[in-house]
Amino acid sequence: MPRPKPGVMDIAAYVPGRESAPGVEKVYKLSSNETPLGASPAVAAAIADVAGRLELYPDGAAHKLRDAIARAHGLNPGNILCSNGSDELLGLLCQTYLSPGDEGIFTEHGFLVYRIQIMAAGATPVVVRETDFTADVDAMLAAVTEKTRIVFLANPNNPTGTYLPVSEVRRLQAGLPRHVLLVIDAAYAEYVRRNDYEAGIELVSGNSNVVMTRTFSKIHGLAGLRIGWMYAPEAVIDAVNRIRGPFNVNAMAIVAGAAAIGDRAHVDAAIDHNDKWLARVSEGLTALGLEVTPSVGNFVLMHFPDAPGKTAADADAYLVARGFVLRRLTGYGLPNALRMTIGSEEANLGTLEALRGFMAVTS
Repeated sequence: MPRPKPGVMDIAAYVPGRESAPGVEKVYKLSSNETPLGASPAVAAAIADVAGRLELYPDGAAHKLRDAIARAHGLNPGNILCSNGSDELLGLLCQTYLSPGDEGIFTEHGFLVYRIQIMAAGATPVVVRETDFTADVDAMLAAVTEKTRIVFLANPNNPTGTYLPVSEVRRLQAGLPRHVLLVIDAAYAEYVRRNDYEAGIELVSGNSNVVMTRTFSKIHGLAGLRIGWMYAPEAVIDAVNRIRGPFNVNAMAIVAGAAAIGDRAHVDAAIDHNDKWLARVSEGLTALGLEVTPSVGNFVLMHFPDAPGKTAADADAYLVARGFVLRRLTGYGLPNALRMTIGSEEANLGTLEALRGFMAVTS
């Protein structure tokens, strides 16, 4: 039988957040960091306009979407590349810049796809410790060797919700050799309300070895259409364009993304909802006696006591039985923690009430 190339079967496949709770009539899915507000109303109209022309190939350069992104952020469309979700970009960057024998760096609780794509390119993943669940610039720089070719920084990070201020990100970039590519994964940038945070646009504009990836799956509510984009130096765009699929963004995704990013009022409503409930949920979890890692994203990382009947696995089973589906994090090296997406008011309050019941149960 055909055999995969060496290294493929050593990769642990990505496992998405659970979607269902068997036997429960109403399920609140809070496992995948989806927005409870859904997509902009403008998206449905944009998709309907394209629905009658699906026999045609989409624009291979996604001009309409790139132009809309450029207008929204004040960028040059020539420095933008769109993709089938930002996950595709992570893989394309690894395929473009990594070879067997090279190394790619990411932090210990970073996005699982970094490891997968580094290994898929035949390179070696290098995992760097974090400090208080936050990327440690000194530790990352200390891990750089002559084999390092790419460094991934999720900012904010999923699943911890922590972030690095722009001064630290700049210090990281300044400490890297010029031939090492720094990939700033800013999937949750729109949610951050901190004066010392920057998504990465300014750093990309001033350097030849930095790229920023973004997604429409979170605040724009288009996870089902899979739309990502990258802002990068023209040389990086040119290199990645040579290996990406010629029609990697479908026609519906192109018009939907353009409509979504143009609806600022909908984005602002999503930000306001998250600001309100991120604080309330964090405070509610803390009041229950759970340790909460401060988050700037649209999710909260909660840690459970290492005691019989009170572990994250116990809490997960208790919650799922009541229809509240959170994210287990064993694959992220956090076996005794759960990640909760900020959902609707009903979902948020219901989860807090269910956890109150769990914490009150004596084993």
